Amino acid sequence: MSEKPEIDFIDGPPPNELEIEDIVEGTGPVAAASDTVEVHYVGVDFSTGEQFDASWDRGESIVFPLSGLIAGWQEGIPGMKVGGRRQLIIPPELAYGPAGAGHQLSGATLVFVIDLLDVR
Repeated sequence: MSEKPEIDFIDGPPPNELEIEDIVEGTGPVAAASDTVEVHYVGVDFSTGEQFDASWDRGESIVFPLSGLIAGWQEGIPGMKVGGRRQLIIPPELAYGPAGAGHQLSGATLVFVIDLLDVR
């Protein structure tokens, strides 16, 4: 994947549970929960379709241990193969908590499209 994905607005009510969809099946090593991953990603608010973050816009991928991320990523990335592109729809409980939890995205259902570039 060499270009930033577009995330289409999703009509209907937000899901109550994590939804995982492989857009492109990778062919490389499989990510495990204990891995450090290198990814490119785009994140949008489910209710508005507005982008709130994208590594693509900073011009570089990011590397971090899966264990340090929101629960939706911790549950949604393991099993993904390097070279793949996956969409996660993450309810608030697996993202930044219910409304009023102190984060600007608290209470929001989030949609991420993640390109897995490497696992370490």
